Amino acid sequence: MATLSFSAAVAQWADKVEGAVEAVFKESVQEVVEEMQTPVGQGGRMRVDTGFLRASLLASSTSMPAIKASSKPVEGSAYTPNFSQVEAVIAGSDIGDTLYFGYTASYAGHREYGSNGQPADGFVRMAAQNWPIIVDRKAAEFRARLGL
Repeated sequence: MATLSFSAAVAQWADKVEGAVEAVFKESVQEVVEEMQTPVGQGGRMRVDTGFLRASLLASSTSMPAIKASSKPVEGSAYTPNFSQVEAVIAGSDIGDTLYFGYTASYAGHREYGSNGQPADGFVRMAAQNWPIIVDRKAAEFRARLGL
């Protein structure tokens, strides 16, 4: 995501409005994360059983959060994601920062890429692929909010 020319995608109008580029950037990042996290039942790509995979999402501005081989749900438990850590990383970021979002659940890679006869869900790759579309949409929303 971060290797794309974000400023070029947002257009020159944003450079003339104080804080516009940063706002569009952060709102776009947030929407990519929300798309990654959207369950199949709500139109997304992530299969959700216990919620453990969704709850294992972490963000970083320094390195990709690592999958933990021992990180598995407890049978019979349900998990609710807490996005405060992810939101804090996004809020503390600046234009030009590389942000990393990764799942620490032991089976995260299997769900993303498929394995053992299970199809790939591609929830991370497909959300990242939509980055340019999301940026364009957020820029249009921001312009509309400002009446530009």
